[in-house]
Amino acid sequence: MARSIDQQIADAQANLARLKTRQKVSDTRRKIIVGAIVTTEALKDPKISKWLASTLRKNATRDVDQKEIAGLLTDLDAKAQSAGAGEA
Repeated sequence: MARSIDQQIADAQANLARLKTRQKVSDTRRKIIVGAIVTTEALKDPKISKWLASTLRKNATRDVDQKEIAGLLTDLDAKAQSAGAGEA
């Protein structure tokens, strides 16, 4: 027995939902990887540290996000300041 048009539509919608979920998972994984690499490099390089701290302060506007990154910002600021101490 052939599937009805409605069944075919439902199957296509379910497949689309699965694909969107896979895309979201892939996007999230990519963000985690990039974030980890940028954070690691920023904690090694004062110029990157200064840029990342500035960028985070400008873009993390929600209170919950600011609280989550407070410790990282402290570490980034310390690294950025180490560049000034090394140049003196």
